Amino acid sequence: MDWDDLRIFLAVARTESLSAAGKRLKIDPATVGRRVARLEEATATRLFAKSPQGYALTEEGARLVPHAEAAERASLAAEESLSGPGGLTGQIRLGAPDGCANYLLPQVLARICDANPGLEVQIVALPRVFNLSKREADMAIAVSRPEAGRLTVQKLTDYHLHLAASRDYLAAHPLTGPDDLPSHRFIGYIPDMIFDKELDYLAEIGAGPAALASNSVSVQLNWLRHGAGVGVVHDFALPAAPELARVLTDRISLTRAFWLIRHEGDGRLDRLNRFADQLTREVRAEMARLESAVRLSETQA
Repeated sequence: MDWDDLRIFLAVARTESLSAAGKRLKIDPATVGRRVARLEEATATRLFAKSPQGYALTEEGARLVPHAEAAERASLAAEESLSGPGGLTGQIRLGAPDGCANYLLPQVLARICDANPGLEVQIVALPRVFNLSKREADMAIAVSRPEAGRLTVQKLTDYHLHLAASRDYLAAHPLTGPDDLPSHRFIGYIPDMIFDKELDYLAEIGAGPAALASNSVSVQLNWLRHGAGVGVVHDFALPAAPELARVLTDRISLTRAFWLIRHEGDGRLDRLNRFADQLTREVRAEMARLESAVRLSETQA
């Protein structure tokens, strides 16, 4: 069985589309279709069922996937063994929620790439859970620990969130205690687009529904910066928004965690292990730096 045909089979299985698989592999869809047909002929098995929705795995195709993934891991491990123990090289795609991707990872990954000039890193910032089984990313950061799937999970770091608003807003709309909250306009997530219960901040603190809502943390933060209301903000994002001030910190405080999620079989790949180790160290150090900077600025105010 030809590994290159298996590689193309995996791309179609993960994307459920010849065109999407071709785009991922940088070959034209017609070639993808021919290679899938060749593999089906070689195995005398129908691997996909075609429909208007795309290419769905048949029962036989689903049974082939773990074997193709094992071949993929073996190929990657062989490449690593030839590259030697030097700095990290190649491309790594990391999925992350919006807030983490915008206000924590850029500086962290810039330092890692500075130390490893041959490394290329892609951040996929999406406000939803990543499907690692479809190889949307090599690894992902999540706000809750997954309970199912062939995955390895490690805790990256805790982080903290507080109510915040712009100083101009607070000057015009004082907020001195929890009893004042009903009179304020809240900014938060669109309720039916909260993809993880850990993000339902307003419900947890007993606030009313968000009058201004977005599935993007960056949009929410910019509303707050422009004095549109009050919202729950990651402490680590506040150094990027000096217009904002935390409020009621002694009464309302939330703690969450980021988790690093990887394919179960990738634990044998030294390059990804070393990247995960560096990422963990740098994220923890940067989180400590950013949250300390927020507390220090408040003592100096």
